Amino acid sequence: MRLSELSGKEIVDVNRAERLGILGQTDLEIDETGQITSLIIPSVKWFGLLRSGSEIRVPWD
Repeated sequence: MRLSELSGKEIVDVNRAERLGILGQTDLEIDETGQITSLIIPSVKWFGLLRSGSEIRVPWD
């Protein structure tokens, strides 16, 4: 799957039934070999208008 196909998809923690964010608003953490290690999702408040400054890291595996 390409990153462009992932854009706009929701990230949900199925254990807590909690919405973490949308992939169009994320950054990727990539190691020195070029492999994706995690998605970095900025925390958003007020219906996506303000960012709180913290972020959520979701392991790629």
